[in-house]
Amino acid sequence: MASEAEKTFQRFAAFGESSSSGTEMNNKNFSKLCKDCGIMDGKMVTSTDVDIVFSKVKAKNARTITFQQFKEAMKELGQKRFKGKSPDEALENIYKLMEGKDPATTGVTKATTVGAVDRLTDTSKYTGTHKERFDESGKGKGIAGREETTDNSGYVSGYKGAGTYDKKK
Repeated sequence: MASEAEKTFQRFAAFGESSSSGTEMNNKNFSKLCKDCGIMDGKMVTSTDVDIVFSKVKAKNARTITFQQFKEAMKELGQKRFKGKSPDEALENIYKLMEGKDPATTGVTKATTVGAVDRLTDTSKYTGTHKERFDESGKGKGIAGREETTDNSGYVSGYKGAGTYDKKK
């Protein structure tokens, strides 16, 4: 059961942190785990309780907790969430709540496509010179897609006629 909890811990620890290895979790991701897994119910366990428990288990000057500290925090939250049960039984119930959960991305802003937006941004429908600025997949070619690129081979920024000094008219 604890290995499943450890997997969930690692998924949430790495969520939103590109540099995180998944071994340590910050307070934001700890709160997210508690909310997404249903440990924080708003009645018995509130966001304040979660923050207090996080501060209690972490080292004095640290900003993150390890899986070992996380297990201590879950014991405390388990006793709050499942009052009247033994600490081990409460911990089992907490782990059952966490089983197979992933960080949810609800409420994330999605790109809106209203009416003409799809038609205007579909590169396959482009015609004329605009068509040549995109490859078959619809990805832009950037500067290479423009026919008239300036030649900046001169050693002075304003000099555009490289190799024309010796030519006579």
